Amino acid sequence: MRRGAILLFIRAFCPYASLMAHRPVIALPNSAPAWTRESVAKLHKELIAKYGESQQARIKRGLEQVVEYWRASDGDAEQFDDFVRENFAGDETILDAIFRRYQDLLEQLRGHMHEIHRAFRQQADLDLGPILGCDEIFAGYDPSAHVLDDFFDNKLAFIVLLNFPLTTLEQRLREGGQWTRRQWAEVRLAQTFAKRVPADVNLAISQAASASDRYISEYNIWMDHLIDDQNSVRLFPPKLRLLSHWNLRDEIKASYADKQRGFAKQKMIQQVMERIVTQTIPQAAINNPQLDWNPYSNELRSAAEKTAPGATGKERVDSSAEPATRYAMLLKTYQAARKADPHSPTAPTLIARRFDEDREIPEQRARAMLTQVVSSPLVSKVAQLIELRLGRQLEAFDLWYNGFRPPSTPSEAELDAIVAKKYPTAEAYQRDIPHLLMKLGFSSDRARYLAAHIVVEPARGSGHAMGAELRSEKARLRTRVEKTGMSYKSFNIAVHEMGHNVEQTFSLNDVDFAMLQGVPNTAFTEALAFVFQGHDLELLGLAAPDANAEALKALNDFWMTYEISGVALVDMGVWHWMYDHPTASPGQLKEATLEIARELWNRYYAPLFGRKNVVLLAIYSHMIDSFLYLPDYPIGHMIAHQIEEQMKKAGAIGPEFERMARIGRITPDLWMETATGKPVGPQALLAAAQNALETLT
Repeated sequence: MRRGAILLFIRAFCPYASLMAHRPVIALPNSAPAWTRESVAKLHKELIAKYGESQQARIKRGLEQVVEYWRASDGDAEQFDDFVRENFAGDETILDAIFRRYQDLLEQLRGHMHEIHRAFRQQADLDLGPILGCDEIFAGYDPSAHVLDDFFDNKLAFIVLLNFPLTTLEQRLREGGQWTRRQWAEVRLAQTFAKRVPADVNLAISQAASASDRYISEYNIWMDHLIDDQNSVRLFPPKLRLLSHWNLRDEIKASYADKQRGFAKQKMIQQVMERIVTQTIPQAAINNPQLDWNPYSNELRSAAEKTAPGATGKERVDSSAEPATRYAMLLKTYQAARKADPHSPTAPTLIARRFDEDREIPEQRARAMLTQVVSSPLVSKVAQLIELRLGRQLEAFDLWYNGFRPPSTPSEAELDAIVAKKYPTAEAYQRDIPHLLMKLGFSSDRARYLAAHIVVEPARGSGHAMGAELRSEKARLRTRVEKTGMSYKSFNIAVHEMGHNVEQTFSLNDVDFAMLQGVPNTAFTEALAFVFQGHDLELLGLAAPDANAEALKALNDFWMTYEISGVALVDMGVWHWMYDHPTASPGQLKEATLEIARELWNRYYAPLFGRKNVVLLAIYSHMIDSFLYLPDYPIGHMIAHQIEEQMKKAGAIGPEFERMARIGRITPDLWMETATGKPVGPQALLAAAQNALETLT
């Protein structure tokens, strides 16, 4: 056999033969129609006779995969036989043509469906005025909900299952390092049809996600209407509207620079957060600038009243608590996600789908990485340093300590002024993208290329990135811009989202196979976005960090990962509880969530903070609207640290960022080994924190 023919044989058939070698006969599911066994046995012999013994493993695998998903409504024995005979690709040229057809056409389908979805959500996502009833329906509609059903009904899905390999996570982790890029693309193609989820289930999931997202995106607190028991001077400036949890958390961070009122602000925000989590916040206080609210006494009054200290309280209004809406929304996302369970035999819970399919990091390993951070002996050392820098014992809100900055760093108010002047509108940020990217080390040509693929839009919520799915389309950067201009908080978020957009542009337009577009999982795009976000002050023209500043940044990264790891463990615990209690009420879910948050706090945080039973680990809005998303953040911080260490070695962000973003959607460890030479893990983060402590103490 000629050398070229040998290589072709090895590439086409040998990589997946091991997946079937341990199964001597064709395995059929118990649900298979009665005629299946005889039909499959006949076709097995027939196809081997036609295409040769070298095709036996592919034939066996393809028949098993098709039978696994074939239903009586798909056809009888004769129709099944005809389908297999007509569509099994025993010739390499035909197999290659099938692959390329699917790759090109699925990109078109996915891309255009995404554009419709983006357009339908525009009024809900952007700050374009009131949301009408029809807007809510459009936002909850998923135009792609029927696509999977259609592809099984018209047999396009079965053609893929007949010719390309379905794999398990174990197989991808064990064997993926030996696969070629084309083989990885074939694996990702087959994964597209690894579940047969009905359209009504997909639509229900989309509607639940849209409803919870809408609930969260409008959960604002008007800070200038917060008062204390003494009805004293208001702590926050006029018309300051903060979204829970993002802006509330960031206001705690910003208040460390306010030496006069910062501590009082932070205590009040913590009280607000606890009211939200426990659902004792008055319904009327949410997103309402017409009322003043005392989060300590939980009383409301009309904002028009000018009441002196010690007033009798005749001006008070109904302070009835918000019903368990927060937990009702979470419960609805669980109930919607659970509808997909019977149609996902290899990952029969959302938990399994999130870890085994979306992250491709087993839950046990992810939990171990998070626990390694929150239980690290470095935590107490960093906490002692924070107390020393603050000159007091830790408070619960110091979970978001933001003081690891060089002494010359401007205050939040000064940063706000700098940013508002520089970016009075979203369009001003849009125009500056090429210059920002060049400051990060991208060449002028690549910076212009990237800027041409990004559109900046004003967000209704705190901000987010929405990538394109079609190479002819553009990524969207959504950030909040008030009438007074962009604030530093919004700029910081915009830089983060720009990191997402740059990754999205490279991993869509510059990857060799469309089936490998993207990154291994959400934690990776978060990590790449964190790299940008960590340089936001430099992008404003402030000084580049020296050795001490680098050490401070390492401690800041470590403390943020410590904080968000606990939050992620709460998110995981809550989803396990919901699966263990499928008939729970919103009230029961609320109590369970609070108990999980308290237990994790008491185990990993109370020894440092000196207060038990704190519920702040449950404040993150992602818990409500993002379907077990939060573990991506701490893992993203770990990945970000590994990535940035590699960029430092290379001497530039831009070229290395591009190289990494073009690796594509392979397994996390394989991606990280290609990018940095080591698998994913917290070791680099922990080592950097240890070195930083030695530098600063």
